[in-house]
This record gives sequence, structure tokens and C-alpha cells, in this order.
Amino acid sequence: MTLIPDTLRSHVRLLGDLLGDTVLENHGPELFRKIEEIRLLGKTAYNDRNSDVQPLRTALANLEDKDILPIARSFNQFLNLANIAEQTYFSSAEAAQRDVLEEAVEELTEELGKDQVSEALSKMKIELVLTAHPTEVSRRTLIRKYEKVSNALRDLGRTDLFPYEVDKVKGQLRTTVDEIWYTDEVRETRPSAVDEAKWGFAVIENSLWEAVPDFMREFDAIARRKIGQGLPLDASPFHFYSWMGGDRDGNPNVDHKVTKEVILLGRWMAAELYLADIDELKTSLSMQSASDEFRDSWGKGSKTPYRECMHTIRDRLILTQSRVHARLNGLPVPEGRPILTKQELLEPLVACHDELMAQGLTRVANGALLDTIRRVHCFGVNLAPLDIRQDSERHVKAIDELTNYLEFGSYESWDEDARQAFLYEQLQSKRPLIPRNWTPSADTQEVLDTCAVIASEPPEALSHYIISMAQQPSDVLSVALLLKESGVSWNMPIVPLFETLDDLDRAPKVMSQLWQNEWYRNYSDNNQTVMIGYSDSAKDAGKITATWAQYRAQESLVELSHQHDITLMLFHGRGGTIGRGGGPVEKSMASQPPGSVPGQIRVTEQGEMIRYKFGQPRVAIRSLAIYLAATLRATLQPNPAPKQEWRDLIAAMSDHSLAMYRQVVREDERFVPYFRSLTPEQELGKLALGSRPAKRKATGGVESLRAIPWVFAWMQVRLNLPAWLGATQALEHAVKNDVDTLKEMMTEWPFFAAYIDLLEMVVGKAEGSIAAYYEEQLVDEQYKSLGEQLRDDLSRCQALLNELKDQQVLLQSDPLLLQSLQVRAPYTDPLNYLQAELLKRERKAGQIAPELEQALKVTMAGISAGMRNTG
Repeated sequence: MTLIPDTLRSHVRLLGDLLGDTVLENHGPELFRKIEEIRLLGKTAYNDRNSDVQPLRTALANLEDKDILPIARSFNQFLNLANIAEQTYFSSAEAAQRDVLEEAVEELTEELGKDQVSEALSKMKIELVLTAHPTEVSRRTLIRKYEKVSNALRDLGRTDLFPYEVDKVKGQLRTTVDEIWYTDEVRETRPSAVDEAKWGFAVIENSLWEAVPDFMREFDAIARRKIGQGLPLDASPFHFYSWMGGDRDGNPNVDHKVTKEVILLGRWMAAELYLADIDELKTSLSMQSASDEFRDSWGKGSKTPYRECMHTIRDRLILTQSRVHARLNGLPVPEGRPILTKQELLEPLVACHDELMAQGLTRVANGALLDTIRRVHCFGVNLAPLDIRQDSERHVKAIDELTNYLEFGSYESWDEDARQAFLYEQLQSKRPLIPRNWTPSADTQEVLDTCAVIASEPPEALSHYIISMAQQPSDVLSVALLLKESGVSWNMPIVPLFETLDDLDRAPKVMSQLWQNEWYRNYSDNNQTVMIGYSDSAKDAGKITATWAQYRAQESLVELSHQHDITLMLFHGRGGTIGRGGGPVEKSMASQPPGSVPGQIRVTEQGEMIRYKFGQPRVAIRSLAIYLAATLRATLQPNPAPKQEWRDLIAAMSDHSLAMYRQVVREDERFVPYFRSLTPEQELGKLALGSRPAKRKATGGVESLRAIPWVFAWMQVRLNLPAWLGATQALEHAVKNDVDTLKEMMTEWPFFAAYIDLLEMVVGKAEGSIAAYYEEQLVDEQYKSLGEQLRDDLSRCQALLNELKDQQVLLQSDPLLLQSLQVRAPYTDPLNYLQAELLKRERKAGQIAPELEQALKVTMAGISAGMRNTG
């Protein structure tokens, strides 16, 4: 049965034909024939798992070296084009059979009444944090070309085009496919941290700048239809923040100079975008009708007072840019009043809006002017205020260095009580602690210089200070002290990030100690953000154990916040993959503990997921609607707490999973050499993915490897181990001891149902036979027994899921995804076999020809595209 819609199928076929034509014209019929032969062999091997895959392997092994790169590139680009076609289709009116936000508002209004829904909507606060984790494989040059393909496909879906216009669009599409083919897929040099920040600003400029006001108009229309009243002028459910240029955790390429530059660039870009808006408003707001009071306050007596008001804003924005330019280039800073706060920009705009409304010019007031006001509320004057993130160890060492210099003793050697006593004393002291003539080490000086940058910038340019690997209250207090000593005059929110299993279990105790202290409560003004780490907790303990620990930590934190009268916002450090907390927003929100989403939530959006969710205005609008609908449901209709028997069973499952996970990853001596020989973990450095190194420290083994390359490496060989290792033992225990409760949890507990669905998705993408081929080519005989054990584990997990879901094949309940994987398999699987062959050649010879090394990098990008995720 065909489930892929006809429109999508035809677009994929069209793009495949255009790519084939380009390859044929560029490389001739012989190579084209080889590509088609490999594709058909890949299709046969996938569709019939009992068939012999050897013909495909033989065809790939017999390729001449000169053919390997163009073949790898053709498969990679087809997968990218297929992804574009899917993304474009599912953001179309044809695919959007329901408005998720309108449906949520309507259902909740019917059940709870208009007043309760209206109040909840007015308080929605969703903070999306754009991060530059090294997961975006595609070059920015190609991303822009992919956007052109998407726009062309959207145009072809129109019904009002004349034949010559259709031909024109197809001609443009053909040209763009040519441009893509003649552009290298893989970056040659790593982007700098500033480059990453500019990429983040570009997402706002090219997509979100248009999407946010358009979404707010749709949101307002839904509110009017379903609740009977529109949104207030200051409604702003979404705010965007950034780690790009502020995340220095283990990244030596982000220092205080980078942070300063990124803050200034954000202010400059914001002024540039607002200037375009103001120039448009200056043209359109030509009306003369206004009160004398408005003319005196804002119009300078002009016959066109609104236009004159826009002139004033424009002059201040230009000055803002001039001052930024001077600071970036070490030039004298011009005098005058730049715009440094949201209120400075809002005040004249809102005054114009209010006056136009008073004059009866309602449609004019609620036109482009309202869009600009909405943008100011969302993006402020820095587009995406920066979070600062640093590892707790850096703060400990900085203060230890200071206490040793002052002959107070070694702070690092003190116990937690002694540390807290010292920190509270210094925080309440009026005398400075840091001597003027002190020359600390370079690392400590960098910590202090970062705090000095925070002190020198307006508060609206910054957001939170995130502490990685937070373990004790002193980790939070030490940051407060460093900020104070650096002259930060405002109480910057300090956010502990609890990452490992032990840290998650300890989180409630840590926060309870802080919330019981009067000084800290005053500092935080009884507001607290706590970040829950998904990536490193899963890497530390396995997916199911980490997921249950995250749930328990959130439950306890919510309960404690109520006891201490703290307004708590949970910050979810999710990645793009299932193994790092990723997955559909609706499932993620629905599975949160009751009370943990009280109308507000903070979430990271990482790497390529930013492009998938927000890279195009129409896609972004739908993503925003999904986020708001899911948050509204989780706020007003949270799922009840799990039954005690559910808690008991998942706790036991977690214990079995943890034991197996750590037995393999930490205790089995075969594991590290197996991992490093099977996967391209060592070769990932060839991909210039991002500014951040793959490891937190230059030395160390798997434990020092970041969660992203950890997941990336296993995904490349199609074993997807981080997302399921330990799940087999957990499920086997439950089936053996209490299968009825297990099935009840799957149907009645959204948290557990979401876990099972996501587990099925990731094991459905795994291919043990392909991992076995990597093993055959790359792994020493002494380690292969571990591979057999892991693949058997995977196979048992797959069988258990089918048994529990009463189905014949994985993903039977998501047939569209299943068919999408089937369409990709003839292209993805050959890239896997090619990659294994190239890894074998390189490791045997020490190096391979440049075109083969490029082909290796292309296979990495192509497999990522085929799996629809990297790290």
C-alpha cells in the first residue's frame, strides 16, 4: 500500500530525475549506469532481507577509485533532496489537515472554559535556545541552495501558474540542482564560534523574523474565534536565546573576546533588521490625523507625526550600529543615545499604535506596525540574548587559586559546608575580594574576563549563566561571587545543569539547600531555572535509566519549589537524536511529570534541528504552533502521576538496564577497542562540523568523548547503540515478572508510551547486518564476540517490541516513517558499505588519496541525511 502522498512522491521523483540528468551530463552514461545498478541492488537487498547482499558488496568493491566519489556524492545529494521534498510537503496546506493549535484551544475551551484557557495563553512563556553543537553537516552555501529547491517545489504546488511559469520554475529548479552538484558538500575548514553565531542570526533574519509575526497573527485569529478575544499588544509566548558564542564548556575557541563580539554583532544585526521595518513604516505611516499631545511628544510638530517618530527611531538605530562598529574595530565611540533596551524601542512604537487606534485607524495600527511591535517583544534589541555556559570545575579552580593567593587555604580541598560558609560570607561582604595587583593563571583570568564582559554589557544582551556538571550548592554560589567581584550590577540568573545520573539524583537536595538560604532567595527573587541534562545522563547510564532519573528529578524539584514558594522553570537540554533526549515535541511535552510545565518551559534546539524546525518561515510557523499547543496541553491537562506499581516496575527495569549498560560500556575490556575500530569515531575529526572539539579534554577515553560524537559514531554504523543498550534487559525483566503492568504502562502512562515509541523508532532505524559488515572489515577477531553479543541484544529488543505491540514488523504503527526509510534504504545502505571499505583502506594504508578521503567524508554526511539526524 502506498502511504507516501502523490505530491511528495512526484517531487522526490522529479528531483531524482534532475539529479540523474546532471550526473549523466557531467560524468557520462557509464557512471550513470553504475549508480543505477548499485541503487537497484540496494533496493533488492533491503526489500528482501533473505536475499544475498553479496552482489551489492561486490559491485561496490569492484568500483574504480575515480568513480567512488561521484557515486557517493550522487547518493548523498539524492538523500538531501528527498529530505527537502519531505520537509516542504509537510509544511504545505495539503499536509496540514488540522491546525494543531486551534484544535488544542478548541478542545481545552470546551472542557475547561474560555476564562481558564485565556488566562493560560496570556501567561505562556516558551524559551527556545539555539545552540551550535557540531551536528549541522551541511554547508551554509548548500543550505541556501536547498531553500531555493524548497521554494521551487512550493511554487510547483500552486494551481494558478501558466504553463510558461511552470516551465520557468522547473528551469530554475534544474539550474539549482546543477549548482548543488558542482558545490562541495563538506566544509574544508571548521567554522569559528563567531561564524556559528552568524549562522544563528541568519536563521532569525531569513525565517523567524517573518515567521514570528505571521504566527502571532494566526494565534490572535484562533484566540478570537475560539475564546472571543484577541491577544494583548504585549503578548509574546516565544523568546529566543543563544549559546552560540557563549558556550565555553570545553571549547577553548569560545573566550571573552568571542562573547563580546557576538553580543555586539547581535545588537548590530537587530538594529539592521529593525531599520528595514522602520523604513517601511516611515513610508506607510504618512497620515496626518493625530492629537496635539502626540504631535508634541513624538511628532516634533510635523504634519506627518508618525513618520517623524519613525525618523527619530531610525536615527537612534543608525547610531546604535555606528557605536557597535566602532567598538568592534577599536575606533572612537560616537556620542549620543543608542537603543540598548527593549523598552526604548517599544515606547515610540506603542505610542504610535495607541494613537492610531485612538484616531480610528485600526487597520493601519494593526498592520506592519503591529508586526514590528511583536518582533520587539520576541527578539528584543539583541535578537537572541546570550547564555554563558562554563564547567563547574573552572569556577572551583579559579576560587581555589584566589584563596591560595590570599593565604586562606585551598578552597578545592574544603568540604561543601566550608565552601558554602566562605562563599556566603564573601557574597555579603562590602569589601572587594580580588586584589588589584593579582595576576592569576590564564584559565582563571579568562573566567574573570568573561564575568567582566557580562558586567560591561546591558542586561538585555545576556540571559542565564549555565553551570555544566553542577554537583553542589557551592557551584551556584561560586558563580554569584565571581560575578559580584567582576562588577556585575544585576542579579544574573544562575542555572545549575544536572547531567550525570548521580547529579540528577542529587539535584533536589542541592536546590533545597539553596532555597532555604535567605541570601540566595533574595538574589534569585524566588525565581529559579534548573537545567536537566539529557545527553550526558544517557551516555553515563543508558537511555531508560537516564530518562527515569530525569523524570524523578523533575518531580522532586517541582514539589520542592512549591514547598519553598519558588517559581521554577525547567530547562531541557535536549539533543536532536533519541539518545540525547530528542523526539517529537508533542510526545516530549505530554510525557513530562505533572506540574513541571506551569505555562513555561525552556528547551535547547540543537544543530541541524534548528534548520529542520525553523529554517523556513512556513515550517517555523508550524513548529511554533506545535510547541505552543503542546505546552498549553501540558499546562492545563497534565497527566496524572504514575501509579506506584508503575514506579516500582520502571525502577526495577532501570536497575537491570543500568547494570547491563555499565557492564558493557565501563567494565568490558573489549568495549573501547571495539567501539574505536568499528565506528568512524577517530575519523569524525575530518568533518569540519563545528568550532567545538569532539572531546571535553584532549586526553581521556570514551568517558571524555562528548555525547554528540558518541551518538554520531554509532549512528554511522547503523547500530544506534546509545539509544537502546540496556533496554533489552529492562524489557525482558518486565515481561518475565509483570507483563500486565508493563502493557498497562504502555497504554495508560504517556511518559512510558513515549519512551517505547521512541525506542521503536531508533531500533527501527538500526541495521544489525550492516554493523556486522563494518565489524567484518574493521574489527580484530578478539573483539568480534562483543559485536555478536550486541547485535543479539538488538535483535531481542526488536522482537520484544514487536511482541509487546502485537505487530509483525517494527514501525508498523508509523507506516509513513517505515515507507520513508524504505525509500532511503537503496541510497543509505550502499553509503554504509562504501564507508566501511574506505575506512578499511585508510586504516590499512595510513592514508588514502584525497578524492577517496573526500568520499569518506561524503559518506558520513550522506548517512546522516539518510537517517535524518547526526548527533
